[in-house]
Order: sequence, then C-alpha cells, then structure tokens
Amino acid sequence: MNRPIGVMDSGVGGLTVAKEIMRQLPDESIVYFGDLDRCPYGSRSMEEVTRFTLQVADHLVSRGIKMLVVACNTATAAALHILEKRYDIPVIGVINPGARSAIQSSSNQDVIVLATEGTVASNAYPKAIHQINHRFKIQSTACPKFVPLVEELRYKDKVVVRVVLHQTLKHLADTKADTVILGCTHYPLLADEIRDYFYGRKKVIDSGYETAREVSAMLTMLRQHASPQSKPEHLMIVNGKTNRFEYILKDWMPFIEYSLEQVELKEEQYGENRSRQRQ
Repeated sequence: MNRPIGVMDSGVGGLTVAKEIMRQLPDESIVYFGDLDRCPYGSRSMEEVTRFTLQVADHLVSRGIKMLVVACNTATAAALHILEKRYDIPVIGVINPGARSAIQSSSNQDVIVLATEGTVASNAYPKAIHQINHRFKIQSTACPKFVPLVEELRYKDKVVVRVVLHQTLKHLADTKADTVILGCTHYPLLADEIRDYFYGRKKVIDSGYETAREVSAMLTMLRQHASPQSKPEHLMIVNGKTNRFEYILKDWMPFIEYSLEQVELKEEQYGENRSRQRQ
C-alpha cells in the first residue's frame, strides 16, 4: 500500500524518528508535520497539548496517511489514548518503544529519563516501564533548556551545550543508573554530548530506532508495506516559518528529497479536519 506514513511533532525533533523510519523502510513515503509556531509543547498544559495534537493529527489524517506516528513524547503522553480511538488507522507513540528498549538495555534495572516538563509530570515513562517490570528504579529529570537549544539552532555550539548540560544533569553525574532514556525527540541532536557528559558510562536510548521497528512490524502485520518498485515521496509540512526547519533538515538529513509546504493552523480551525475518524 503506497499511501504515506504521517509523522507529527511540535517542531524539528520528530525528524529524528522520521530519519530512522526512512533508514529502516526506504520504500515508504513520509508526510511530516512540524508545529513550529506552537513549539515547545513540553511547558504547556496537557489540555493545551491535547488540543494541538488532535488538530495536527486531524490535518495529517486528512492527507490520506495509512499510519500516524506521534513523534513527540509530550503529545504521546497527553493524547495517544484519544488518537487510538479517534481514527481507523494505526497510531504509534514513542514512549512504549523507548521504555521497552531501556528495559532490554539496562543491566542493573536503574534508569534515568530526560524529558520535557510535561512528559515528566505525566509520569508516562515510569508507568510504561513498571507495567512491564515493576522492579526498575526510575529517576525522571525535566530539561526545559534542551528543546530551545535545538529549535534556536544552538545545538552545534559545543560551549553553550556543555554549560546547559552541566546545569541540568550535574545531580545525575554520579548516580548508579546505567541507562539514560532521551524522552524527547529533540534530544538525539544532543545525544553525543549527553553520552560524553556521562563519560560513556551510561547507555543512551533514542526511542526513534525502536519506534521505526514498531512501524515496520505493524506494516508487516497489516500487509501495508509500500511496494519495492515505488519511489518514495516525502512531504514536509510546517506550521510557521520554514527557515529553521530547513536548516536542520538539510544539516541532519542531507540525503533526502522532499517537498516543503507551509501552513497556518489556528485554534479556531480545531476540529474542522476530521476525516477517517471512528464513528
């Protein structure tokens, strides 16, 4: 089935997931939506995040996607359960795949979660991990300065990154945890620096890899993989200005060919695009 996979995020962070899907599933087309005008989601209320998430998801579903990937941890925590009931297509979030990967990777059942304020407050990762293995010790830390580093294109300034990492992570430097979950899809752009901060002693988990594996498994189960003869077409949709988005896209994913579309979503438009919803 050659319909595209929809991937949504509050900004550019979800490109880390889209990149991994493209790597693992090179025949699949992607329609990506970055809600840059309303980024970040992590400091907003769960009610507000839910409204934005449903609006963006409705927009993507109206584009005829065959699957929706919520490549935003805060949006997953706030609205995944609603989205799963709302549409007649599969909906995949990033929290459960990341939790499973951490459980597989940890030797001492001691895990750190780095996430946005909203994801930490939702307790989503501890719930997901304890549902599988209640013996795990989990320490969650909100990192409100990490997303602006990426969205404001400062993630390549090593001096600034090191200062922010130290301010945020110094209380975790000597913990016994052997695994760190990057609980926001923006954070993989800082992964090397985070790994170095812990002197390579803690395994850093990027949920993008596991999420792409789950996408692949779901497509196999439903027999919806794109045909090998198809040429993938990638569409990038941005709510807001495209300059920052294109800079990071070209810097981090220079290999892809894509079309770019700028849209303007407003609160009053919420609820207009609701095709393919369950009755």
